[in-house]
Amino acid sequence: MKVLLAPDKFKGSLSAAGVCAALEAGWRRGFPGAEFRRAPLADGGEGFSEALGMAMGGAWVEVETVDALGRPVRGKYMWVERERVAVVEMSEASGLWRLMREELAPELAHTRGTGLLMRDAAERGARRILVGLGGSATTDGGMGMARALGWRFWDAEGRELEGVARDMGKVFRVEKPPGEGFPEVVAACDVRNPLLGPRGTAAVYAPQKGADASMVACLEGWLGNFADRVAECVGRDHRELEGAGAAGGIGFGLVSFCGARMEPGFELVADAVGLREGVAWADVVLTGEGRLDGQTLEGKGPAGVARLARAAGRRVVAFAGSVEDGEAVGGTFDAVVPVVDSPMSLEAAMAGAAQLLERAASRAARLAGLNLR
Repeated sequence: MKVLLAPDKFKGSLSAAGVCAALEAGWRRGFPGAEFRRAPLADGGEGFSEALGMAMGGAWVEVETVDALGRPVRGKYMWVERERVAVVEMSEASGLWRLMREELAPELAHTRGTGLLMRDAAERGARRILVGLGGSATTDGGMGMARALGWRFWDAEGRELEGVARDMGKVFRVEKPPGEGFPEVVAACDVRNPLLGPRGTAAVYAPQKGADASMVACLEGWLGNFADRVAECVGRDHRELEGAGAAGGIGFGLVSFCGARMEPGFELVADAVGLREGVAWADVVLTGEGRLDGQTLEGKGPAGVARLARAAGRRVVAFAGSVEDGEAVGGTFDAVVPVVDSPMSLEAAMAGAAQLLERAASRAARLAGLNLR
């Protein structure tokens, strides 16, 4: 049996590479003699830099940056010297994972740290910067990122603005940075939300970042003013663009300030790791992520794997820490395997994810062997 391992990460527990290792160990125990190929995946969110950068032959670069509240932190991005390409994950500096729940402050959070990573890559001589969007603690439309790249923002009284989220509502004038421009930027984005409205970044994502109903309304108003002023400056209005609302609106900011083009993060990683070739080689494809639910079907890695496997006539099995009970989720895969095999707390499940995943893979492999007899 030829087995392709193509999972996403189990957020907070295992990287995609770690999930591959656990799946292989378990499946090998349940089905001795199986052959394996690994294609660890990511969408545009957490794990994007590692999955894509490693596949491209990159190495980590560590730099000083700031978190979403402006506190100094060490951050990193992948650097591919041969192609002069940087792979930046916006959640690395500006991610929700860096803040404790009691620290969430949606009116003050910003993406300056992401901009500092991009600026370092440009100063290193990058020809192209790939930015993975997802996992942010911010709803600033990319204003903080733009400030780090030399854009300046002024209020109606001529005072320069710092670039935190609430400053979006004060922007009266936008000033482009001097110089000859910026390297090519690709925004890896797997959501289709516009900047504003009921499907916009404030309405859909800000509550996850500490915003109550009143704050969501404020953010929506601030983003609207910001979009108006930015459009006046750059001569183009990108607020309705699919993906403009990604990661707190940094999708809008990257397109507006850097001339970025949007590409699906899953597709970028899939091409780099040879996913299509792996599917063609395999008899069965194993995928998964920490939770399979409706969001999985909105461009996440496992759904993309399933789509390719089904098109090639291959069986696809998904593993997850938890599974939403729904026909759409279950019908996407030939089998769905929850990895938790006894009552336990979320903390215990996350701490023991590798062992749970290995045991689940072993059980599934034994069943696969029975079906082949």
